Amino acid sequence: MPFLSFLLLFPLVGALIIACIPSWKVRAIKIIALCISLINFVVASGLWIVFDNSTAKFQFVEHIGWLPFFNMNAYIGIDGISLFFIVLTTFLVPVCLLVGWVNISKHVKEYCLAFLILETCMLAVFCMLDLLLFYVFFESVLLPMFLIIGVWGSRARKIRAAYQFFLYTLVGSVLMLLAILLIYFQVGTTDLQVLLVSEFSERRQLLLWLAFFASFAVKVPMVPLHIWLPEAHVEAPTAGSVILAGILLKLGTYGFLRFSIPLFPEASLYFTPLIYTMSIIGIVYASLTTLRQIDLKKIIAYSSVAHMGFVTIGLFSLNVQGVEGAILLMLSHGFVASALFLCVGTLYDRTHTRLIQYYGGLVHIMPLFSFFFLVFTMGNLSLPGTSSFVGEFLILVGTFQTNTWIATLAATGMILGGAYSIWLYNRVVFGNLKPLYISMGSDVNRREFWIFVPFVLAILWMGFYPQVFLDPMHVSVSNVIQHGAYIS
Repeated sequence: MPFLSFLLLFPLVGALIIACIPSWKVRAIKIIALCISLINFVVASGLWIVFDNSTAKFQFVEHIGWLPFFNMNAYIGIDGISLFFIVLTTFLVPVCLLVGWVNISKHVKEYCLAFLILETCMLAVFCMLDLLLFYVFFESVLLPMFLIIGVWGSRARKIRAAYQFFLYTLVGSVLMLLAILLIYFQVGTTDLQVLLVSEFSERRQLLLWLAFFASFAVKVPMVPLHIWLPEAHVEAPTAGSVILAGILLKLGTYGFLRFSIPLFPEASLYFTPLIYTMSIIGIVYASLTTLRQIDLKKIIAYSSVAHMGFVTIGLFSLNVQGVEGAILLMLSHGFVASALFLCVGTLYDRTHTRLIQYYGGLVHIMPLFSFFFLVFTMGNLSLPGTSSFVGEFLILVGTFQTNTWIATLAATGMILGGAYSIWLYNRVVFGNLKPLYISMGSDVNRREFWIFVPFVLAILWMGFYPQVFLDPMHVSVSNVIQHGAYIS
């Protein structure tokens, strides 16, 4: 059975069905969209179950005939690197639909359509084995996300934030398109499987690597190209922040690992000091900036910049431990940051403010919510036993083998992470009960409870038994590293 084609096309089929339903049948639209996204998650989980951990070859490969006159016969397939991003994407989309189940009351039909189309675009990014098609879907995610921020955003600056997000990421990708054209005219194809056995001169590798870097660094985002992220998070609806932190920030780091490192190994080695410098600056700057924020969403947004700095350091440690740690941290961040944004959304639905000065004493009236918030906070500061600890530990182990000073400086991010995470939790949960809470309502309801539970299980599962996640990716990661002749 063509599993990947099903994953890509099923949300589009669902979108077509929903497009034919009258807009006033809101409940039917929500149920159909949720069922479609859940079925996709089940299929993606099935891919994980039948995945062969012993090979580095792409699996479930399918042929896509397009532009045959230009010798562009593309393929889709996944390996141990892209497998978990497929699962994470299909997991978060139904969560986003459930988050808007009550809160989204206008343009519900368009809201569901936007997320189903966005799901197809994100899945295509992780499946595509063609460089040009990767670029097409890499940029296609901008349009539905632009609408999600601009239409269903929560404040008056949402239009400005949507344009800022769109233009920053679009402009950064122009150079990558030119680089893809250069590759096509040299090799005669954009098929990744052919490009992996092709060679580029050292000078050309440097130019191509910089062109790809311009696109991926904005998506990560790396400091100082991060300006768009806090604004987009603050203005986006809760579901928009979840998908932005959970998946879209991973597109840049996935691009580094899938294309920049294996296609341009000499350039990757040459520019490693640049990546290290930007990442260390990003970790320290973003962590210190987090400590002075007063908006709950901005606190999590800046902490995401710091965590993605850890990821880029792990990727360019150029050894198996560092790269596997980076992938684990990406997955962990997808759960932890998304869950924290869900917590902020839960509070905002009751109080209609995200300013931390109005919060305090939450444990007195919302003990169950305080427990969930505690688990996610501990995951954010990388407490042993949570998913983030395993990823950051492996990154530090891998980086220590490459550069002791960089590993030492990166470790300061764990200290600062503990500082801003505990500071946030203490300010919100403990202390005297603020008047704002007196009329805000009860603890988490049934829908919110069952949204939070899978995140708790995922964070603890990855923290206590990471081998289940490491086994499928190990051979693929080793193949990428050995392809660049980094192991001496």
